[in-house]
Amino acid sequence: MNRQTVTALRAHLDEVLTATARSWLDQALATAAGREDTDPPGWETRFAEAGRRTGQDNADATRVLLLHAARADTTTLNRLYAEGTAAERRAVLYALPHLVPGPEGLPLVEDALRTNDTRLVAAAVGPYAAEHLPAHHWRHAVLKCLFTGVPVDAVAELWRRAHGDKELARMLGDFADERTAAGRSVPEDLHRVLALTEPAPHEPGTEAKES
Repeated sequence: MNRQTVTALRAHLDEVLTATARSWLDQALATAAGREDTDPPGWETRFAEAGRRTGQDNADATRVLLLHAARADTTTLNRLYAEGTAAERRAVLYALPHLVPGPEGLPLVEDALRTNDTRLVAAAVGPYAAEHLPAHHWRHAVLKCLFTGVPVDAVAELWRRAHGDKELARMLGDFADERTAAGRSVPEDLHRVLALTEPAPHEPGTEAKES
């Protein structure tokens, strides 16, 4: 979901929603785009009820579209995240790459990574984190996925950021040693990521990435 464009999300919803749900979505997006002067804004009510109106499986996409149509700024995103349910927070995280061009949304990513809610963690390691999360925090985000059982396939641009990262390799090795010493199994995904940290054969002199 988090790798799709807004256009692709809308096309998907048009394909899967019922006529009633599509009509509701059209009206909700029109309200969001119009920025009605109400308190709270009318589109925020629709943001909250998206799961009931378009189905839980489509709620993330619906909410991302509403946030995009409303051109929600960082202040609005922070408020919706702070006041929202876990599902609403997840949608805010998915919307970050569509709405926040700089690192201003990182506090939301970092907050999600401090939780043990696997769906929030998975949403937090999407394209926005791949673009903006500093190396040290990104490495810990990868370890968080391994610790909580979030598949590393959720980590956007994993190959690009893990490639040749000696510090990440060291951290993965320490994590594996701790698991083994405690008599616990080492996640298979750990070996996948560890393999990605190796420099290509033609790069024997690759330097470690910044900490």
